[in-house]
Amino acid sequence: MNETNSWAATYRRRIALSWELARVAAAEEAKEKDWIPAAVPGAVQLDWARAQGLPDFHVGDNVRQWQGLDESHWTYRAALPALPELEEGERLFLVLEGVDYECEVSLDGERLYRQCGLQTPIQLDLGERARAGAAVCVHVFPAPKSRALPLDRSQADHSCKPPVAYGWDFHPRLIPLGLWRDAYLEMRPAVRFAANPEINYTLDASCTRATGRLQVELAETAVEGVRLRWRLKSPDGRTLVAEEIPIAAGATKAAIPFGIDVPADALWWPHDQGIPALHTSEVELITADGAVRDRVVRRIGFRRVRLVMAPGEWDTPAVFPKSRSRPPLTLEINGRPIFAKGSNWVCPDVFPARVTAERYDALLELARASHFNLLRVWGGATAPHDRFYERCDELGLMVWQEFPLACNLYPDDADYLVVLDQESRSLIARLKDHASVVLWCGGNELFNAWSKMTDQSLPLRLLNRNCYELDPWRPFLPTAPIDGMGHGHYVFSDAATGEEAWALMQRSNCTAYSEFGCPGPAPAAVLRKIIPEDELWPPRRGTAWETHHALGAWQVESWLHLATIERYFGPCASLEELVERGQLLQSAGFQGMFEEARRQKPTASMALNWCLTEPWPCAANNSLIAWPCEPKPALARVAEACRPTLASARIRKFAWAAGEGFDPEIWLLNDAPVGQAAVEVVVWLELDGARHELLTWNTGEIAPGANRRGPRAQFTLPKFDDERFTLRLEVRGRPEWNSHYTLLKARAWQASAAVEHVAGALNV
Repeated sequence: MNETNSWAATYRRRIALSWELARVAAAEEAKEKDWIPAAVPGAVQLDWARAQGLPDFHVGDNVRQWQGLDESHWTYRAALPALPELEEGERLFLVLEGVDYECEVSLDGERLYRQCGLQTPIQLDLGERARAGAAVCVHVFPAPKSRALPLDRSQADHSCKPPVAYGWDFHPRLIPLGLWRDAYLEMRPAVRFAANPEINYTLDASCTRATGRLQVELAETAVEGVRLRWRLKSPDGRTLVAEEIPIAAGATKAAIPFGIDVPADALWWPHDQGIPALHTSEVELITADGAVRDRVVRRIGFRRVRLVMAPGEWDTPAVFPKSRSRPPLTLEINGRPIFAKGSNWVCPDVFPARVTAERYDALLELARASHFNLLRVWGGATAPHDRFYERCDELGLMVWQEFPLACNLYPDDADYLVVLDQESRSLIARLKDHASVVLWCGGNELFNAWSKMTDQSLPLRLLNRNCYELDPWRPFLPTAPIDGMGHGHYVFSDAATGEEAWALMQRSNCTAYSEFGCPGPAPAAVLRKIIPEDELWPPRRGTAWETHHALGAWQVESWLHLATIERYFGPCASLEELVERGQLLQSAGFQGMFEEARRQKPTASMALNWCLTEPWPCAANNSLIAWPCEPKPALARVAEACRPTLASARIRKFAWAAGEGFDPEIWLLNDAPVGQAAVEVVVWLELDGARHELLTWNTGEIAPGANRRGPRAQFTLPKFDDERFTLRLEVRGRPEWNSHYTLLKARAWQASAAVEHVAGALNV
């Protein structure tokens, strides 16, 4: 029997297992000399590296020595320990919370179960077969590959294995396998839950009253005298529901209807809109003797989430011939439209098992401190552990959750759809109780030329069906981007056109920006750790700079973009100078793009940069946080750009020359749920140590969640010596709304000379 619950309930006794691992031929059993210690949770590569003394794959080109292990068969083995005596009706289960990817489970050579997929737990009733010393084996098959070549993400296009591990422009080709979540024995009572008790509810139109049902399913038919008890407590500890009902003998299901008042301060809100209030639910099964046999305690956030049309979107297109209007992309929480500010979340480690609760906490707290309110869990990577979602619930961070599809043409094949059905249902069941999860999405870049899927593709129709069937009140998108949504670009200045990221965003007209990027190098201290000294300077192809994605990762220059740095600043004399200049471009680029997206509200409703963090130390990347958890300077600039309220300047370009007309347009941006009194904004330039006043603007009163467009300055730049100068916006009486922008003196560099210099350095 494979029960479906993947959560830990009380009144269940857990027994740890000691695991070993062997690398085996496909049709052979391991010899005793082949077995090595295994750490669970973990990955076969990590165990093999420890046993064989492989070098740290984060350094230099060492990752090459780790590659190819995913092509082997592996077997985990554990001997059952002496077992406690089972109580009457109690059952012994083998629990494998997550196996990556295809596995077969046996006990003393008897095959018990086979499964594909890493999100679906395996829970096997061992029954009378369990005895001390019996060998539990988990045979892990090679990583799925639909074709031998090319060695890229397309090999994952017939599986539910996240494709990022097959090689990406920020991830090495290193494909994890093994027991990536915990694996143990569990003694379960005769009277027990078979699945997570569900609280299904709706909020009324005013979002002040929740009505619904608690629904439970039992693993076995109920015996005489079994009762279901439910207590629901408010965030301040008051008991809102205290119900106890009998479960008829022979029944496997029961339900308790409820209706409770939920005032605004008891709703779950994104942190920048209110309090992320969480209720506590305690559900128990009680037998006739009054003993509690099973209990599940969860925290529940009551909120209503919708995707709605931006104002005026129903009116476009305005002339014939007409097409449909662009689809809704504005998140509405508890009846209030929310501008979503945040980032794309990729797995913060090549091996998901290594991401600890402390690491999740540190990264999420940085996101919260940066005024982010939404993280998009990108479909190319593994869905995070439960701790990620629990902390998002607590911190008031919304989550856009994608299924494991990205940048591939996934088939209408029956075998693939069976696994996708299983994996998607498991993920929905695991995450649907989390208030932070506000949006399901089929996957990343599926309607693009390189994927060639459509909304008629069976995998997406299946995912939509499963979301509707299991979680109908949470919105679903087939993919990102969809019509109206902006996706890219990922550079400060386009090499082909010379257009800067600021200008690109200023001429766009999108309903949401689900990805946009600006690369920056890793801190110099990180680079000195991962790149051998003889390769460190200058950066060039064929070295660890390329292995760690600074060069040739996507285009020849990605992601370091030496030509761009030198076009703005001239040749770099040292590693530290290169890093400082590259990080300045990243900081300025992201600051301008986030603020511009906000200026386009209410048509635009979302600004999510690519990306928050990275799975291993990238020499250069679009991430705001270098691996494992070191903020780049850009994170601080983005945090300022995402403050609920701030003075903002729309600036046409980054580099300026004497005699040019400097003409920033001044705005006040306000995403806060409250209105703001009128303020005065003083705008001035700090140039060669002198202060040049540009204008003073009285904003007038600002409505809740509304922006105010102000005047445009007109100022002819004098001759100046500073290589960098600063535009400052000072808000009288509200210094926390002040903003500043670092700008550059234009250089007289010839583009051909810069290209020639960089081409020589790169040996291309």
